[in-house]
Amino acid sequence: MLSSVVSSQPKFLKALSCQNEGTPPVWIMRQAGRYLPEYQVIRKKYPLEEMFQKPELIFEITKQPLDILGVDAAILFADILHIPLSLGLDVSFPEKGGPTLSPIIASCDDLLQVCPRPIEESLWFVKEGITLLKKEIDAPLIGFCGGPFTVMTYMTGKKVKKWLYSDPESAHDLLQTITDQSIAYLQMQIQEGVDAIQVFDSWANLLSRTEFVRFALPYLQQIVKAIEPFPTILFSRASSHFVEEFVSLKPHAISFDWTYPLHEIRRRVPETIAVQGNLDPELLYAAPRVIEKETLKLLQSMEGDPGFIANLGHGVLPDIPVEHVRTFVDTVKGFSPRSGGGHRTEDGLGVSS
Repeated sequence: MLSSVVSSQPKFLKALSCQNEGTPPVWIMRQAGRYLPEYQVIRKKYPLEEMFQKPELIFEITKQPLDILGVDAAILFADILHIPLSLGLDVSFPEKGGPTLSPIIASCDDLLQVCPRPIEESLWFVKEGITLLKKEIDAPLIGFCGGPFTVMTYMTGKKVKKWLYSDPESAHDLLQTITDQSIAYLQMQIQEGVDAIQVFDSWANLLSRTEFVRFALPYLQQIVKAIEPFPTILFSRASSHFVEEFVSLKPHAISFDWTYPLHEIRRRVPETIAVQGNLDPELLYAAPRVIEKETLKLLQSMEGDPGFIANLGHGVLPDIPVEHVRTFVDTVKGFSPRSGGGHRTEDGLGVSS
């Protein structure tokens, strides 16, 4: 019975269970965004804040990569700064520069300004967007949140490490508040029907291993445990430097940056945990023939791995040509593993014996 259930699943969900066979699934972080002309048409009509808070636009933009690129999973059009919004902060996205938050929560003296609100009240538009999507799309839908350390980084105006060292106790208090709110947010997404969750602790690359274990890992662990056994992917920049730490959390999958070849990282990850990645996003500036060649190298190195999800090592960049993104996706979707299944040799090239 279990095997028949698994065989009927989309290949993305099979890979998360480390039970996929043949061609790996492919999707791209930031796959709905500025590089798509169809997205730009919408962006000219609405400020980004409004786009995030209109369920019908969440629906339309989330769907775009499915329709345009044919990827194997959709990721909810949302932002990792929805959590500060639910904590009573104002979040805006100016035309130039990064997002701005007000007030900045820079020390324990500012904690009284952090006021958690019920998720279904403050982020109702996410709930309604998911409802619209689940009525329409067949592909798996990925929900997400930012890692607590990353969210705190934005809330402090990117002066987070000063707080960590000057008053670690109150820093932990804020991290716990963010974690509690993030768990409620993810549980709402799961209840509404998303098929998997990814946690983006993007700014964890600011931390040493010791700092990561102290200020990021415990809160990621709480999130994983709160929603298990729901399929969960963990990602951070510099994830390849924290392999054992991420593995210790026992997520369904870990998404890796491009610092090391993925087949080398795979040797340090148990076969029961899927791996996702890990081409350098800037590779997509190259000519299509180069993109195809490098993508095939990745695919051949991971051939026969039932827990491999093809992706970039970070998000697609806003000025990448759409055709270059399509080359990457089409190369993965057109990849034909050798009959009888591939296997990875010691050099990771998957050459038949």
